[in-house]
Amino acid sequence: MTSPLIQGYEVVIGFETHAQLSTQSKIFSRAATAFGAEPNTQACAVDLALPGTLPVMNRGAVERAIRFGLAIGAHIAPRSIFARKNYFYPDLPKGYQISQYEIPVVQGGSVSFYLGDEKKTVRLVRAHLEEDAGKSLHDAFHGMSGIDLNRAGTPLLEIVTEPDIRSSAEAVAYAKELHKIVTWIGICDGNMQEGSFRCDANVSVRKPGQPLGTRREIKNLNSFKFMQQAIDYEVRWQIEQLEDGRAIEQATVLFDPDTGETRAMRTKEDAADYRYFPDPDLPPLVIAPEWVEQVRAALPELPRAMAERFVRDYGLPEYDATTLTQSQAMAAYFDAAAQASAQPKMASNWIMGEISRRLNAEEIDIAQAPVAAATLAALIARIQDGTISNNAARQVFDALWRGEGQDVDALIEAKGLRQMNDTGALEAIIDEVLARNADNVAQFKAGKDKAFNALVGQVMKASGGKANPQQVGALLRQKLGA
Repeated sequence: MTSPLIQGYEVVIGFETHAQLSTQSKIFSRAATAFGAEPNTQACAVDLALPGTLPVMNRGAVERAIRFGLAIGAHIAPRSIFARKNYFYPDLPKGYQISQYEIPVVQGGSVSFYLGDEKKTVRLVRAHLEEDAGKSLHDAFHGMSGIDLNRAGTPLLEIVTEPDIRSSAEAVAYAKELHKIVTWIGICDGNMQEGSFRCDANVSVRKPGQPLGTRREIKNLNSFKFMQQAIDYEVRWQIEQLEDGRAIEQATVLFDPDTGETRAMRTKEDAADYRYFPDPDLPPLVIAPEWVEQVRAALPELPRAMAERFVRDYGLPEYDATTLTQSQAMAAYFDAAAQASAQPKMASNWIMGEISRRLNAEEIDIAQAPVAAATLAALIARIQDGTISNNAARQVFDALWRGEGQDVDALIEAKGLRQMNDTGALEAIIDEVLARNADNVAQFKAGKDKAFNALVGQVMKASGGKANPQQVGALLRQKLGA
C-alpha cells in the first residue's frame, strides 16, 4: 500500500522509546528506584560517580533486556559493550551517561500491529541498556529551579526503530503496541505520567521518491493523545517551512499541550558530538546461550500470538482478538469465560461491551471486576439454553455486579426471571393478543412489517417480559400463516 500524502509530502517517522526497567535497584548500584521519594534521597555515591566508586552491572536489568529481545524476535548479542556518552546538563551528575553505542545488547527485531484492518510492521534497529539522568524541576511561581537526582542511574532500555512509520495514527498505534509488549512481559510498568515510558518521535517530510528530509526530534511525549497532536503539528509546520522556501534545521523540540505547538529546545546533536568511548570501569557484557534459553522458556504467551490464537481457535474477528489482548488480565478473563461457556463470541461481546463500560465508569481493572469469568460463563449458558432472555440477563448481571450473590441460577429464581418456554401457555397468550389487536393483524396481512413487531411487543408485555422472543415470533408467524 502506498504511503498517505499530506499536501504532496510523505511523512517519515522513527521512534526512540525509553522504557524504565522494573528492577528494585539501579542499573549500576544498589540504590532504590522507587518513584515518589523525597528529592535526592535515592542517589548514592556510585550514581554520582564520586571518586573511588565503581559501577556493577544489575543482572535483573540484563535479564529484562533479553526478555524484550526475545519478545520482538531480535538477536541477543552474546557480547556487548558499554560506552560513555559525554554531554553536560544540570541533571547529569557525572557529566556523562553510561550507555551502549557500537554493540547493543538487542539487535533488530520488529513490532507488528493493526491499523484498522491493515497489518503494519515496524522494524527495530536496536534496544540498548543505559542509565537514566536526574530530573530538572522548575518552579515558575518562585522563579526557581532545582535538580532531583533520585532518577539518576535508573535502568533504561532505549528502543530505536527504523524510519518506517508514515502517519501520526500509525505512530500512536506502534507506541501502544510497544507499551503493551513491555508491560505484558513485565519489564516496565508503562506509567507514562511518571516517566516510565517516554517516547521521542523523529519527524521529517519529503516529496515521494526523494531522499529522507531533515528530521526534528520531539522529546518526552508522555501521552498517546499528545503524541498524535505533536506529530500532526510538526508535520504541518515542516511542510509550511518548505513551501515557503525555508530549510529545516535538525533540532530537538518540545511539545506544549497548552498551545498545541512544538518549539525548538536546542539544535540536534549527532553521535560525534557525544564523543562516545568504551567505559573503562565496565567489562564487556557477556550473555551465555543457556541464559537466553532460560529466559525464553519463562516468557508468557505474547499478545500478538494470543490474538492470532483467539482468531484461529475461537473464530473471533481480528478486532475482538486485538481488543481482548490489550492486557494480560483481560485476555485471561476472556479465555476462561470462553472455555467455560463454549460461546466465545458471546463472551467477547459481554467483555467488550457491558463489562468494559462498567470498568471504565468505575476506573478499575478487570482483575477487580466483581463478576468472575466463571460466573459470566454461567450467565451466558443460561442465555444460550433459553432459561433467560437478554434483557433478563442484564438484570442478573446488575445483581451480580452489585454483589447480591454469585449464583446465577439462584438469582434467576429469586427475581422471577426464568423465561416462559411452555408452548401451550404462549399460544394462549398469543391467541388473546391476536383477538384484541385485529387492526394490527389486518395491517400485517396487508404487508406492513411494523404491525408484526407491534404484535410481538404486545405478547411480551402480556407475558410480563418472560416469553422467549424467538419462540413468540415463530408461533405468531405460524398462527398468522406467514
